[in-house]
Amino acid sequence: MARQAPVRDVAPTVQRLRLRYAKRGRLRFSSTRDFQRALERALRRTGVPMAYSQGFNPHPRISYTNAAPTGTASEAEYVELAVTQVLDPEAVRKALDEALPPGLDVLDVVEVRTGDFADRLEASVWHLELPGVSADELATAVAALLAADSVEVQRLTKSGIRTFDARGPVALADLGGERADEAPCAILDLVVRHVTPAVRPDDVLAALRLVADLVPPVPPRVTRLAQGPLVADVSAGPATAAVTDPLAPDRG
Repeated sequence: MARQAPVRDVAPTVQRLRLRYAKRGRLRFSSTRDFQRALERALRRTGVPMAYSQGFNPHPRISYTNAAPTGTASEAEYVELAVTQVLDPEAVRKALDEALPPGLDVLDVVEVRTGDFADRLEASVWHLELPGVSADELATAVAALLAADSVEVQRLTKSGIRTFDARGPVALADLGGERADEAPCAILDLVVRHVTPAVRPDDVLAALRLVADLVPPVPPRVTRLAQGPLVADVSAGPATAAVTDPLAPDRG
């Protein structure tokens, strides 16, 4: 006979909080699992009254959404907490930010007022710095990419080698010139739709290699600046892709 999980007297969830946090500096190399461990320690240290699951191994009710790849910095990572008391979101933000190591920075906390948060994360804004690549080289490669209907790339996944289109999800590729303090170091800003399988910045770089033989001599520096609803931005003339704040509906 299969063992039944014990029924425990677990305090109910009375509030849910959504957090936006950043991975900066050396902490960009931390994995999602690394952050999970750090966050759970910070929650215990600060005394946040977490709601727990039932079962043989109760665990805090925390959900993570669309984490950035290990090795990339980010200003827009999201996590949701279930708590057993009504808390002040700003007080939670300050307490967790102080308890987490520098480089894992809690930027925003709001009370959950709406559902389907994952559905709002339609696209990401990526900022790529490419040391050793000139602005002219990058402009030629990006023009070739945008002129293509599709560019198939390959990536090793848990299910084996996957082949997929890295061009279609690119809603915007904007050249940012070169960094003044490094020569050359071209800058590329991307808006990439979230699809399955996910198209990451390294997939776009693989597409640039295929269409224009662009191979950065050193690894690029990649930062996710935002993720959220994808809209048309007409503020600067012709409509372009833009990403808005996914927490806006929860701010009331």
